[in-house]
Amino acid sequence: MNNPSRTEVGKPMWRKFAYLLLAFLILASVSFGAQKTSGKKTYRVYVGTYTEHDSKGIYAFQFDSSSGKAGSVELVAETTNPSFLAIEPKHRYVFAANEISEYQGKKSGGVSAFAVEPGSGKLTFLNEVSSGGAGPCHLAVDKTGKYVLVANYDTGSIAAFPIQADGKLVEASSVIQHTGHGPDAERQKGPHAHNIAISPDNRFVIANDLGLDQLLVYHLDTTKGTLTANQPPFASVEPGAGPRHAAFHPSGRFVYSINEMTGSVSAFRYDAKVGTLQHLQTISSLPPGYKGTIESAEITAHPSGKFLYASNRGDANTIAVFSIDSSGMLKTIESAPAIGKTPRNFAIDPAGQFLLVAGQESNNVVVFRIDPKTGRLTATGQVVDVPMPVCLIFVPIN
Repeated sequence: MNNPSRTEVGKPMWRKFAYLLLAFLILASVSFGAQKTSGKKTYRVYVGTYTEHDSKGIYAFQFDSSSGKAGSVELVAETTNPSFLAIEPKHRYVFAANEISEYQGKKSGGVSAFAVEPGSGKLTFLNEVSSGGAGPCHLAVDKTGKYVLVANYDTGSIAAFPIQADGKLVEASSVIQHTGHGPDAERQKGPHAHNIAISPDNRFVIANDLGLDQLLVYHLDTTKGTLTANQPPFASVEPGAGPRHAAFHPSGRFVYSINEMTGSVSAFRYDAKVGTLQHLQTISSLPPGYKGTIESAEITAHPSGKFLYASNRGDANTIAVFSIDSSGMLKTIESAPAIGKTPRNFAIDPAGQFLLVAGQESNNVVVFRIDPKTGRLTATGQVVDVPMPVCLIFVPIN
């Protein structure tokens, strides 16, 4: 029998070793990438406020999403009643709805633009324009970063404002005045536009109107900056419900409305092709057996799409937690104490690990950890003192 040479015997062994080495390097690379992805992520949290008592404008603090720890608070811009904030996609400019009833002698509020200073995160004032109606209470930046859209509560209108290359705003490119009223003679004498929710594909805008009990849907033209009514033009909630804010599900298949006056959440199936809403369900956001004042406020879907959160002010001061099934239907998980008073707004960090609640009347921001399996909230003990906080937005630092 002819014996093979030592070289021929060794070749398969070396080939096997090479494969093992290659596999090891790939695993190491994947492991390093996972470590890098799951490593520390720091955000700057900008806080919009009402400038009453000790508040002077917009505040900010750093937040570590790996530990849930918050840094010290500092004033980053002085401005009047910046009750809601939004940042453009490249994080260069912050915009604020200045919730006032008179601007330059007219029945209007203001919208301010600020440049974000690299490193410090402080805001440099750029300019301010009329909001196109009184009492602007909510705003959003479209996905292209070309327009700021604003809801004016007092006069019941919405408007679009072009953003210039330097971040400054110009006069409105579109203003839509809502008309009509709801059944509540005190709260719904006229329209009260309360929020702007932009669809994931940037084609449609949903504006909740508390005075009309409607979620009005508009086409957004990003070449002209115009808003035109969709067909059908709106979806309705229960009469007297007072829809306040709307939130899209991360999948884009569902929309949820928090109804301020009845303490409920309305779920809708959303058709992204034509921008229509089909009612699925209405469920209470209040604690079981609750008999106090009803003032529900904010609503947000978890980034995973598995959970929905809604805040209740009044005597409740709670965060309602719901599970979301594959059909978009909701099931109550818990009613968690907000700890702070008057949870007007809250925000979930982009990684979905923490929920921060702005207690308007307790002058603080309370940090909760989110259970990734159940969605339940647990207070971390982190409480940030901020005067009159009413809006929170996360902006990545690294």
